[in-house]
Amino acid sequence: MASSKKSIYSALAANLLIAVTKFAAGAISNSAAMVSEGVHSVVDTTNQLLLLLGLHQSKKKPDARHPFGYGKELYFYSFIVSILIFGLGGGVSIYQGINHIISPDVPGNPTWSYVVLCSSVLFEGTSFIISAKEFNKLRGDQTWWQAITNSKDPSTFLVLFEDGAAVIGLFMVMICLFIGHRYHLDYLDGVASLLVGLLLVGVSVILARESRSLLMGEGISQQTKARIAEIVEHDADVLKLIHILSTYQSPSEILLMLIIAFKPGLDTGQLNEAISRIRNRVKDEYGLIHFVIIQPDIYLDKISPDVQTYI
Repeated sequence: MASSKKSIYSALAANLLIAVTKFAAGAISNSAAMVSEGVHSVVDTTNQLLLLLGLHQSKKKPDARHPFGYGKELYFYSFIVSILIFGLGGGVSIYQGINHIISPDVPGNPTWSYVVLCSSVLFEGTSFIISAKEFNKLRGDQTWWQAITNSKDPSTFLVLFEDGAAVIGLFMVMICLFIGHRYHLDYLDGVASLLVGLLLVGVSVILARESRSLLMGEGISQQTKARIAEIVEHDADVLKLIHILSTYQSPSEILLMLIIAFKPGLDTGQLNEAISRIRNRVKDEYGLIHFVIIQPDIYLDKISPDVQTYI
């Protein structure tokens, strides 16, 4: 979580510094692309603030209304961020781009635009490098894409995607601005804005997909399930692990429910002891599993046909 905050703070500082200068340069040079980049930076700044709010809210203690805590607050705010990138970032940029392609304005002096773009590449690039380094520490032996799809902390890859999109968008604007000014192709300013918008829409779709999966209750991996089944069925009082239900409450908290068929002949005390023993073994092996709910079924032949399909 500390690495997530480091990435977010670095991105927040970069976007805050750049947003105002982009708008000023866009107004001076009459560039729709620069204004779109300014909107992009404002959206990114808002996103970082929302992620920090989500991280803060997810740390709230459990209460009567939320007995499993507030961990999913982070997933909620991450999903809101992806919608903002789509609506404000991508939508506004595409709208401005189309308008300036249909009715291109004669751009003014691009000098300030170049200055701001170069400065932005420096700041955004620095933020992206910090984000990439922090994410690289977390991904281990996985590929970058595997690490993103397997990550349960959206704050890590959200900042990475935002910064990456920002750097690519800046180069798009810089190239279109140079060619348009060099060959007097005024409509290229609108093309740059349109490309930035399409880039942001693409990024938002990927981020929304990942955040939605976590918000809807993504569970543990098949590898983890297999290991938990091994732990449970190794117990002397267990006949069969029937089913595993799980969901991530937050990046650091998992809720686990086990439906277990215990051997016949166990009295209440033995059954409670077995349940406690299994719960402790699972929690000792997996520190992220904070809640283990065990539903016993002593006689396997009394299990309904629907549940038996999992055996």
